[in-house]
Amino acid sequence: MEIQLRKMTMEHAQDVCRLSDQLGYPLSSTQIENNINEITTSENYAAFVALYNLQIVGWIYGFRALLIESTPFIEIGGLIVAETFRNSGIGKKLVEKIKDWALEKAINEVRVRSNAIRKEAHKFYLNNGFTEMKQQKVFQIIL
Repeated sequence: MEIQLRKMTMEHAQDVCRLSDQLGYPLSSTQIENNINEITTSENYAAFVALYNLQIVGWIYGFRALLIESTPFIEIGGLIVAETFRNSGIGKKLVEKIKDWALEKAINEVRVRSNAIRKEAHKFYLNNGFTEMKQQKVFQIIL
């Protein structure tokens, strides 16, 4: 299976929206387009799609994180592979692409957060060289 990786562009919005819905994040196509526009026009973000026979079967994006209390790192903000293409190496290729981007930015640490219920995702990250740093809870307030 030949997979091509390309930078995400606005033309990918509908497919990104479809895959995001599979992951449980149903946003409108307009909101996805706005997000892609902002991500793809900033040097602190990178987003890539995986294509098989010109069909988008996965995507990933990462961002440069800067916290007062740590050195800069790249965080994977989202990664999804279409259900019918999982366990075929596409996710690994997408992670490698973000790792390459991190090194281009002279950053040698990549982090990812994963919902506690996504056990298969945890296995994926552990099998791809990540180590678990900590467990935490996320709190929010809607304003």
